[in-house]
Amino acid sequence: MGRLRWLTAGESHGRSLAVTIEGVPAGLPLGADELAVDLARRQRGYGRGARQAIEHDRAEIVSGVRHGLTLGSPILLLVANRDWDNWTDVMQVEGLDDDRAAGLAAAAADGNKRATPVTRVRPGHADLAGALKYGFNDVRNVLERASARETAARVAAGGVARAILGALGVDVWSFTAEVGGVAVDPARATRSRAEADDSPLRCPDPEAEAAMIARIDEARSNGDTVGGVFEVVGHGLPIGVGSYVHWDRRLDAALAAAVMSINIVKGVEFGLGFEQTKRFGSAVHDVIAGRGEGGRWIHRSNNAGGLTGGITNGEPLVVRGAVKPISTLARPLPSADLVSGEPVDKAHYERSDISVVPAAGVVAEAMVMLTLADAMLDKFGGDTIADTRDALDRYVGRISRPIEAPVAGGRRTARGVPVTGGETAGGDEAGSGGDD
Repeated sequence: MGRLRWLTAGESHGRSLAVTIEGVPAGLPLGADELAVDLARRQRGYGRGARQAIEHDRAEIVSGVRHGLTLGSPILLLVANRDWDNWTDVMQVEGLDDDRAAGLAAAAADGNKRATPVTRVRPGHADLAGALKYGFNDVRNVLERASARETAARVAAGGVARAILGALGVDVWSFTAEVGGVAVDPARATRSRAEADDSPLRCPDPEAEAAMIARIDEARSNGDTVGGVFEVVGHGLPIGVGSYVHWDRRLDAALAAAVMSINIVKGVEFGLGFEQTKRFGSAVHDVIAGRGEGGRWIHRSNNAGGLTGGITNGEPLVVRGAVKPISTLARPLPSADLVSGEPVDKAHYERSDISVVPAAGVVAEAMVMLTLADAMLDKFGGDTIADTRDALDRYVGRISRPIEAPVAGGRRTARGVPVTGGETAGGDEAGSGGDD
């Protein structure tokens, strides 16, 4: 894999977030309005904090697109931070002159929290490890980049990946599966996808969602936070994306790394996941029912979550992520001071959410889509999206056709016709004609 490459830049309270995406085929329809849909979904959800009332995220397409179509060149997206206006002196790029430095010092002395250097590290956050790693004495330098605000850039990039996958017939969605120990009951999951997306927690089970909201309210009243589980589902993937031949070409490994890279995720599973450890193999492995209509291979269940041996098997992709409670608490835990090394009664408090499981699911969608788009482009190639689609159609046609019976001691030509000895199919000379 490696056709699609992307990098984000920016700090939580800096001027803007940015993401550069390279490897997008030419001719793909792409516009800012399409990217705005997932950015808005990321900002919603019961339990979000005040920052979401400040920001109204929209990605500006700066390069790589002309007249609504991608050019095949790198795409640059910018997502402005509206809160930057309140942090200009604290977060400015240029060095501080004497007057500005004195102004920040005076503001800190007056109790201004923005101007005050952060030294009380937060349990569960990157504060301590990051400050020691990079040699900082002000944790502000860590938390600005380690903040989940960075994921807005990922979601913008994910919108580009969604356009690529959509052109190839692949659709990805997520929902909230659990919050604070309250889980969705599949038998009660009566909401449609649109109805779930519009609900407070993006949950298909209205009864479970009501109990989840109660758990979030309980955490809020206690000055606490609460985690949960999201589920990402992908439809339309053909058999054969990914590979078993090397560890770094296994699609499940790439997906696990992508989802685990989300700031707040502490565990990833596919299909039954850890539940498989409690069952016998006969109750786990998906029985293959044979080839059905149109040459599609059918499994009687999808406990593997659409992946076997690091390769898609034609069933829906099912990925779940465990979301830890947010590290920043309204009633902070005891901690220690970075500079003195002494215990403190309360860790630093930065404006925070109570629960972000619905938003984390949207971020996970982006990470899954970016990984799948990379894998699809790696397999099917193409300088234009039409070329990629043509290659996909040819491949699907090939794997849908009946397979020639093998011949003991024989070999196969590129056309799949078995041959033996010095004879070749169609009158070709032995050793010519592109044998496998």
